[in-house]
Amino acid sequence: MPSPPSGMAWKLRFLGFPGLICACLSISVASVIRPVSDSHRSAALELFVPVDGSFRSLEEAYQALRTFQILGLERTHDISHATCPIISEILGSSSKPEDLFHALRVNSILGCQIGTQIFEDVASRLLVDIKEANSLMDFYYSVLSLLYIKQQGSSIVLLDADVIFDSIKAHGQSDGRYHYDSDNAEPSTHAAGIALETLAGVLSLADSDMDQYKIEVVKNDIVKLFDSIKSYDDGTLYFDEKRIGDTESRGPLATTASVVHGVTAFAAIVSGKLKINGDKMVGLAKFFLSIGVPGSTNDIYIQLESLSCLENNRISIPLILSFPAAVLSLSSKDHLKADVMTVFGSVAPPLTVNLVQVFSLDSEDIPILENKELQFDPENSLHYLDLLPLKVDVGKYILFFEISLHDPDHLNIYATGGHIKAVFFFTGIIKADKAAVGIFDTDAENAVALQKLDLSRDNTVSLVANHLKKMHLNFQLLTPLGHTFKPRQVFLKLRHESKVEHIFALESSAGEYKVLLDFLGLVEKFYYLSGRYDIELAVGDAAMENSFLRAIGHIDLDLPESPEKAARPPPQPIDPYLRFVPKQEISHIFRAPDKRPPQELSFAFLVLTLLPLVGFLIGLLRLGVNLRGFPSSSVPAFCSILFHGGIGAILLLYVFFWLKLDLFTTLEALGLLGDIETADSTSLRLNTTSSAFQQG
Repeated sequence: MPSPPSGMAWKLRFLGFPGLICACLSISVASVIRPVSDSHRSAALELFVPVDGSFRSLEEAYQALRTFQILGLERTHDISHATCPIISEILGSSSKPEDLFHALRVNSILGCQIGTQIFEDVASRLLVDIKEANSLMDFYYSVLSLLYIKQQGSSIVLLDADVIFDSIKAHGQSDGRYHYDSDNAEPSTHAAGIALETLAGVLSLADSDMDQYKIEVVKNDIVKLFDSIKSYDDGTLYFDEKRIGDTESRGPLATTASVVHGVTAFAAIVSGKLKINGDKMVGLAKFFLSIGVPGSTNDIYIQLESLSCLENNRISIPLILSFPAAVLSLSSKDHLKADVMTVFGSVAPPLTVNLVQVFSLDSEDIPILENKELQFDPENSLHYLDLLPLKVDVGKYILFFEISLHDPDHLNIYATGGHIKAVFFFTGIIKADKAAVGIFDTDAENAVALQKLDLSRDNTVSLVANHLKKMHLNFQLLTPLGHTFKPRQVFLKLRHESKVEHIFALESSAGEYKVLLDFLGLVEKFYYLSGRYDIELAVGDAAMENSFLRAIGHIDLDLPESPEKAARPPPQPIDPYLRFVPKQEISHIFRAPDKRPPQELSFAFLVLTLLPLVGFLIGLLRLGVNLRGFPSSSVPAFCSILFHGGIGAILLLYVFFWLKLDLFTTLEALGLLGDIETADSTSLRLNTTSSAFQQG
């Protein structure tokens, strides 16, 4: 009897049921290895940006210049004005070999105007430094610096090349690794790459041919060094070394790059080929390409510089088999497509791509397909294979490919990598069949009581049960070829009307999914909550193109009353988006305006208030009032006009109070007008009395 899952499944309930479907749709496929592309060019332009016309150091300046040179990019910033004076200063002073090395290799690309005499003086100092060198890095900086001077046209010859060669070789040991100096007791794989590049420089500067026996010893050391190479399951190869004591720790990227630089440089200068399996060169190329597009200036420089060495080496040029897509749809009739190029995307020689074997993860011992040749599309330079006639079903498969070169002479130039392993996902439409749901009194199935379901759409089944009943659900999943399909995630959810959810993980039995929910044993898990439960079914898998979340219907459960000590439903998570919903409108504390009377009543009241004024004017006319008694002298006349104007202003203030003003504002204005009117009336009375005395 299934029960609500605990642990991780229980926590997923709070992420939302659709999140379970999203989780099961993720496809875990090994990263597809692709050659250098425009993404690297875009990244280089973004990463290498000078500040105030120059980079922070000559080492970073060289990384930028060399990266642009490898990718065929035009320099977007001119750093010569700020960098060339620094180079001239270093070359003209008594700088140490490391500073001379960085200055000379930047100048090899930048091409500053340096006099021939300066190069000759630097070369003389370096020749002296080589004789006094003790550590491997001293030899490296001095020899490589002389090589850069030689590239400028100067005649550089090591008269005692044999002695220098032996001095460098003395830092090595029998397994191909080297010591940085005689005091360093721990050998290093990274130092081996530096030593090989330095030995190649000595051979380039030697005044005569080196003893062939010494060269063969170094070749054998290289073979021994490759015996310590490490690998991944997909054939990717790399070098690494552990940090011992206080020695500087270098990761696989720097260590592998050092070995590749040294081995390819040594192979380019000696006669004959090194006895290194070409498949190992392909494995090293896969390692650098598997990084993708690095996000730092140092990493992208190391990656591209190493790939450049592999692209133009005399051992074996690796050919990379890449796939435009590792997830193929059977319903869309996708073709399996493959492309073969060099690490920088150059066109490969004529060849054939064969699908050697195909294994399903469910049966890795028995191949389901063997020996299928991919067709070549010359228009798109792609190899393809039609999967439909091969009857490949949905799922995850391991494919093994093999590249066959048409020209036998190319076997000495290119390396194909042997059997190439790739992981593919084939997706398709999964059919849900024989789906039914019902309520039973016992475990025995009753076919009559089952209600059929169509899982291609939502259903509206209505069920009724109590705690003595059992709910039964069953269905079957079939692949496009009619085989039973077992998805990674199958969940049944019951959601109460109070939003409490219960999730059940379904298991497959005899090719069919069945679940029998005994509500008597689930009453505590359901927190004794009676009422309506919505039923949903979720099925998802990476190989399913139609993963679904379907509504089955609902069930009305009648469960017993909850005991006092029974567990309570957990608090439901608060939706974080609720903080963005509109807030409740704030009601102001001011008194709401009174209800106004009808408009007709207001006009009638206005007429009534005007009647006394009309009566007053009629009374004046009936009494025969005239204005002949109005003062004629200037001061009394002014006071009279001001007095009557104040009376009019007060009347006008009453009108504004009626229409617009509040009581406080009206009283303030009335107080001001009242004071003015009182003073004016007093002045008018005094003037009138004075005039009366004068007339008397």
